[in-house]
Amino acid sequence: MKYGFGADVGGTTVKLGLFDETGVLLERRELPTRTENGGEAILPDIAAAIGQMLEEKGIGKADVTGVGIGVPGPVSDDGLVNRCVNLNWGVFNLHETLGRLTGLRVKAGNDANCAALGEFWKGGGIGCRSAIFITLGTGVGGGVIIDGRLLGGAHGVGGEIGHITVSAPDKAPCTCGKRGCVEQYASANGIVRVTKERLATGDTPSVLREKSPLTCKDVFDAAKSGDAFAVDTLELVFDYLGEALASACCVADPERIILGGGVSKAGAYLLEGVERHFKLHMFHACKGTEFSLATLGNDAGMYGAFRLLAQV
Repeated sequence: MKYGFGADVGGTTVKLGLFDETGVLLERRELPTRTENGGEAILPDIAAAIGQMLEEKGIGKADVTGVGIGVPGPVSDDGLVNRCVNLNWGVFNLHETLGRLTGLRVKAGNDANCAALGEFWKGGGIGCRSAIFITLGTGVGGGVIIDGRLLGGAHGVGGEIGHITVSAPDKAPCTCGKRGCVEQYASANGIVRVTKERLATGDTPSVLREKSPLTCKDVFDAAKSGDAFAVDTLELVFDYLGEALASACCVADPERIILGGGVSKAGAYLLEGVERHFKLHMFHACKGTEFSLATLGNDAGMYGAFRLLAQV
């Protein structure tokens, strides 16, 4: 039996999993992400945890295929990280650095792409060959799988669905420097922003006027209970997201679109709404595109990072 590791590096914690070669998770640990001093302790902490887990399990390095690692930033095929702001990292080769610390083969990727690969392999994408995964959280991330392989792109930014421009009339500025990115409308923060702006520019009655602070969950809860203002607000959001996904499908033509991230906890209400608006914008030949919800939750990135080791 061979083994491998999957590490999902977030701004607060590192999720580290030990897997057997079939993808069974044998052990899961969480480490604090120490971002001080340029994040210099993050990789040594991961290496130390890997060494400890191997020792406890009695597994030799000769039986380990490597370490897959997902990080919040662009990563090229050869492991070059081009700044991870949340980790205080600059530009360096992650393959070389973590490889030197662990003595193991390393394969790195963007965290959203890893989550996409994990969901495709062991979650909402089971049974299909090609998929688009979109994660709706604080921002909007994503990943594209074509014929079972992750699309990284020439600059490590394949699957940045959150920065597809949509036809929203306000063309809200995005943190990336562009305007009108779907992230500004369909992320949790974006949904709250859109809702607050609509509340401020009209006098339609809504239970949301009593919410302070207003959350994305509040908007969905109000819509599910029949609040007309909340329903109309989410219809706008669904339309922008459906438009962006229709554009992505003209390039990737996936069998399935998988919705994940914190916003996906809204369940069928989100899924059905986005699919309905997708069909209004899609190219006619994409009418067979399926929709599903993600199933792995916060472990998707860890599974996908391990799966990176097979993407050679």
